[in-house]
Amino acid sequence: MQTIRCSWIHCAKTWVVVLASSLFLSNAAQANVALPTIFSDHMVLQRNMTLPVWGWADAGEEVTVSISGQTHSTTADENGKWMVKLEPLQVGAPLTMTVQGKNRIQVSDILVGEVWICSGQSNMQWSVNATWNSDLTIASADFPKIRITTVNTPGVQKPLEDYQGRWDEITPETVADFSAVGYFFGKELYQRLDVPIGLIDNAWGGSSCEAWVRRDHFADNELYKPLMERWAETEAKPENAEPYAKFEADLFDTWQAEWIAAKKNGTDVRDLPNPPAWPRGPMVNQHRPGNLYNGRIKPIMPFAVKGVIWYQGESNAGRAYQYRELFPLMIQNWREDWGQGNFSFYWVQLADFMDEQPDPVQSSWAELREAQTMTMDKLPHTGEAVIIDIGEASDIHPRNKEEVGRRLARWAMAQDYSLDVAHQSPRYREMSVEGNKAILKFDHIGTGLRTVDAKTAQGFAIAGEDQNFVWATAEVKGDTIEVSAEGVTAPVAVRYAWADNPVCNIYSQQGLPLTPFRTDDWAGVTADAR
Repeated sequence: MQTIRCSWIHCAKTWVVVLASSLFLSNAAQANVALPTIFSDHMVLQRNMTLPVWGWADAGEEVTVSISGQTHSTTADENGKWMVKLEPLQVGAPLTMTVQGKNRIQVSDILVGEVWICSGQSNMQWSVNATWNSDLTIASADFPKIRITTVNTPGVQKPLEDYQGRWDEITPETVADFSAVGYFFGKELYQRLDVPIGLIDNAWGGSSCEAWVRRDHFADNELYKPLMERWAETEAKPENAEPYAKFEADLFDTWQAEWIAAKKNGTDVRDLPNPPAWPRGPMVNQHRPGNLYNGRIKPIMPFAVKGVIWYQGESNAGRAYQYRELFPLMIQNWREDWGQGNFSFYWVQLADFMDEQPDPVQSSWAELREAQTMTMDKLPHTGEAVIIDIGEASDIHPRNKEEVGRRLARWAMAQDYSLDVAHQSPRYREMSVEGNKAILKFDHIGTGLRTVDAKTAQGFAIAGEDQNFVWATAEVKGDTIEVSAEGVTAPVAVRYAWADNPVCNIYSQQGLPLTPFRTDDWAGVTADAR
């Protein structure tokens, strides 16, 4: 897994240059009210939804927020924090928001539309300029009503209150380094809905799911005990603990306090305090439980959003059974802490990757895909984009991100915007046995099933009670598939596309690939991995 990261020193320069352009919106030389980065020029606010707006001021200072004919006032608490909630806004002309305290801040060119978070690991982080046809994609990227911002902060164990970045319009200059999946998803929605789209890129290459979860969720849970014990050993090592303790103190007790104070006081861009140097090692990385929840989620929470698109799982494939509980836990954690209800959450199932195998084998990647699919049955308003057909054997980062974005957009268009489009891949429902044949039935087949690239169905394996899988012959018959193999006279289980990189070719007539599945529940290779 490629880990994409920047040094904290390099990021520090970005914080100085980029944050300044979005946060210092007041002309006042001295100021006492300030906004986090997420509220800045060119932003997009979620339509038809109550909108939290928050920031900092002097303790006890009265703060008034005005936009589109509505005005809301509050008083900063003893810690200088405040929040108001705007009434729902509608799509229309660009708006200006005024925040009045002892000073006056004006945020301009605000659009109202649909806001989505784009999160996960490197396949979500993968930029437009590294995809197929990137030259054409970048040259044609002229969508001023699609706005983007990127969260790029360290992993930490305490919640950060802000992030580096700004809101930009989509242009050839801004799109190149943005999330490709996020861009293609957002463009598809924009072209179908004709409303402004806001995209928050919030991904870290190689990140583990547990890093995106609030750490206290792992306490006193036997499923995560070995994981947390390993981390406790790592965290206790002096060579890790001592540099991190200093970094955390410098970051939160000194720099963040100074940063907020500087923003409140209208400090000149050139005089902004630099963040502390980012120590090397595991303590601030993308694997430590809670790190990315605190460093990358908290700075934008509870900004109103329509939902989340997610591409992650490669880093957890070795613990796929654990992921069955961990992934739903993460989604629930975000939803509960956001306080916005069960917002939509759509993810990308792992693509095909690594070498093809001559015989049916066990596969941790197949088990991770299974865990992802199971999440749809556990939580409402969720969905899975199956991409078992567009991976690359030699590269964990498939370049065809445009189709990934489209398949995610299908879920949003159908489930969130009531458009009549195919969106869910066919999925195994039940099996019956007639003689030496296993008869499989499926849900979400659209107008029927078909093969692609070959007339014969590929990717099926079958086993009897001995649990010895062999390649099978399969025949599509309407909405069912009949599976059999020479030597298997009493079938017990069937698997489809059950490999790291399976050869498989079943689709719906609408062009969505059949979801990989197995009919058995025999223990897999990651059953005991914790």
